[in-house]
Amino acid sequence: MHILLTGGTGLIGRGLCHLWAGQGHQLTVLSRTPERVAELCGAKVRGIAALAEVSDEPLDAVINLAGEPIADKPWSSERKTLLWSSRIGLTEELVAWLGQRAQKPAVLVSGSAVGWYGDGGERELAEDVPQVTNDFAAQLCNAWEEAAMRAEAQGIRVVLVRTGLVLANKQGFLKRLIPLYKMCMGGNVGSGRQWMPWVHLADEIGAIDFLMHHQSASGPYNVCSPHPVRNREFTYELAHALSRFAVLPVPSIVLRMALGEMSGLLLAGQRCVPQRLLDAGYKFRFTRLDVALADLLSTH
Repeated sequence: MHILLTGGTGLIGRGLCHLWAGQGHQLTVLSRTPERVAELCGAKVRGIAALAEVSDEPLDAVINLAGEPIADKPWSSERKTLLWSSRIGLTEELVAWLGQRAQKPAVLVSGSAVGWYGDGGERELAEDVPQVTNDFAAQLCNAWEEAAMRAEAQGIRVVLVRTGLVLANKQGFLKRLIPLYKMCMGGNVGSGRQWMPWVHLADEIGAIDFLMHHQSASGPYNVCSPHPVRNREFTYELAHALSRFAVLPVPSIVLRMALGEMSGLLLAGQRCVPQRLLDAGYKFRFTRLDVALADLLSTH
């Protein structure tokens, strides 16, 4: 297969590239730094700076994961514009480009997040549940999904991946937390009752691969463990895995003062379940948080 990826140099994209390159697939990554793609994604992966560079080549699948990190900086108006354009703007450009091609890929797998639901409180959130609240993160995910779904009018199967909190060894979210917890500076965020839908990187990669190949898969899929945990349980399990104490909770008011609107990413929660993924037959490798953390932190 010839697979085109946007966001291929990110955490998830790199994992997919290493998996698929090992299986012998032809991989092309759209990147702002195409000269670094082979270094980051594998020697056999080609980097391109513009979609026009593959306009005349047959494509079997497109994986659309590009987007500025949502939690790296507070949400100023300029930051919101960048978050929007890097997701919705690029996806609209991608779908328009696909519409100009005579040969269409069979499937477009496009990124989204469990933030699509907004703050779900105690409600269990399967894919058939409508949005609960309409904060900025929910609006962002909704517009991202709507832009990708327009490819269906071209006869392309569209899969939307609503990703939970991705856990990876020495990367992503855990990379930021581990130094704090090692100094016993970890603790509950706010009340600690908010739900955290998490997923091991191996299952994030495995689920995307599964959905790309599963020809009847289309529409939204929650990609997170069948067993979400509350923030206080996550805090306990991470501290336990690192043989540390979690003794410094972060009050809600401190987060709101420091992060403004972005604090909702930490104080709100989603009790998501991957119902459609389970129904389709995907088998999770990691369903329990303690087992996932033990696997990821075994080298710490």
